[in-house]
Amino acid sequence: MSNAVYIGYNFIVKPLQPAVDILIAELGEAGFESFEENDNGLSAYIQKSDWNVHILEDIQILNSDEFEISYTFEKIEETNWNETWEKNFNPIIVDDICSVRAPFHEKPNTLYDIVIEPKMSFGTGHHETTKMMIQYILKNDFTDKSVLDMGCGTGILAILAEMRGAKPIHAIDNDNWCYLNSLENVERNGCKLTTVLEGDAGLLKNRTCDVIIANINRNILLNDINVYARCLNKNGTLFLSGFYKDDIPAIEEECGKHRLKLKETIEENDWVALKFVT
Repeated sequence: MSNAVYIGYNFIVKPLQPAVDILIAELGEAGFESFEENDNGLSAYIQKSDWNVHILEDIQILNSDEFEISYTFEKIEETNWNETWEKNFNPIIVDDICSVRAPFHEKPNTLYDIVIEPKMSFGTGHHETTKMMIQYILKNDFTDKSVLDMGCGTGILAILAEMRGAKPIHAIDNDNWCYLNSLENVERNGCKLTTVLEGDAGLLKNRTCDVIIANINRNILLNDINVYARCLNKNGTLFLSGFYKDDIPAIEEECGKHRLKLKETIEENDWVALKFVT
């Protein structure tokens, strides 16, 4: 990513959880692109061109009586974001068989080895939602299954789906940076069966597939589940994450309207991932 001018916010949060996770989710919807958790709370960054003095007015958790949250912000000139994330991005291993690492990390002895440069895109495997979706892909049969990865971020889930035998795969994100980052990572991992597209659920018209992976926020999911349901083939599977345990009833109700049945739930630190079938 080219250097850019950003506005950086430093949030002091008490108690830390689940406030920090909620804050990240709400800031992400407001346009913040990068987050660094620390012992006192969170640092968050947004491009100056996307920022305005009222940017935090819709961040509901700031008005919550359950948490004490204070903040300061400053203009950050010409930050080299590659250096920033390289300092903080450590490799991870999921279920002892799938590693997620950067090119400068030593290659581990795992069955699946995903190499990404996340930069400003979401999806390094560190967040609970990405990790749980990786777990679903690892323990379900993807052989010869056609897959849609909605809100693909870094492309990590699409890449793993291809490694697990899926074909063809379409990875879709409406953020231009995520689109470009996914293109890079798909090529970096030698994926020949994955096509990256820039857009949203509007691209799904007349498309069908066996599996849909969607790790997006609750509101987008509730809006797009009807589209996903129309795309799924008979005996299709829908994997959803990006929301909290308390959101399950709303998600399940919407899926039920479209004859999608909840089959499995994974939970970690109040975040959840759900498996639905047609």
